[in-house]
Amino acid sequence: MPDTLEYVIGSRVRCAGEECGELEFVVVDPVADKLTHLVVRPDAESEPRLVPAHLAVPGPDGVELNCTRARFDEFEPAVQTFFQPGAELTGLTGLPGPQPATTTVERLPVGEVSVRRGERVHAVDGEIGRVRGLIVVPPNSEVSHVLLDEGHLWGRKRVAIPIRDVTGIDADGVAVRLAKDEIKDLPPVDVDGL
Repeated sequence: MPDTLEYVIGSRVRCAGEECGELEFVVVDPVADKLTHLVVRPDAESEPRLVPAHLAVPGPDGVELNCTRARFDEFEPAVQTFFQPGAELTGLTGLPGPQPATTTVERLPVGEVSVRRGERVHAVDGEIGRVRGLIVVPPNSEVSHVLLDEGHLWGRKRVAIPIRDVTGIDADGVAVRLAKDEIKDLPPVDVDGL
C-alpha cells in the first residue's frame, strides 16, 4: 500500500530520539474513520499520555514523536482515577491502614473510541482474529485498514480489513460485515516499511 503508515500497537515510542514509552493503544474517530490520538505509557508506574496523532511518525523501529520528552510529559493523562464513594476500604496499596477504593477510566475525546492490540475481530460468521494495529493514510490520518495480528488462519499472509467493511468498534472488539471466507480471499497487503 503506497503512501500508508502502519501503527503497530505495542511499539516502542521515542521523543526527539529519546525513549519515552510504549504505544498502549490508539484512539479513532469512528464517524470520520480517522486516527486522532496515540496513547503512550512511559513506564509501568506512570500514567499513559494522550498524544495527538499529527505528532507521530511510525517506522520499522517504532513510533517517533515530533516533540521533546518535556513536551510529552505535558500531554493530558489518558486515564483518570476516581475514589468510589461508599465502597469498602482496602489495604492493598502498601500504606498502613485501610485505603479508599478507586476506579480508573479512559479519558478519551467525546465520541472517539480506543482500539487495542489483541481485541477480537468478528466476521459475520464468527471470530477471525485479533487486532494488530491500523493502517493510516497521511496527511489527514485517515484509517484505511484494521490490521490483523500474526498467526491468523491464513498462514503468513498479512491480512488487513478495509475500514469500509468495519461495522463497529466497542467493548466486544471490532465487527466487520464480511464472512470468514471473504476475508480469506482478500489480497495480501504490502505495507510500506515492513
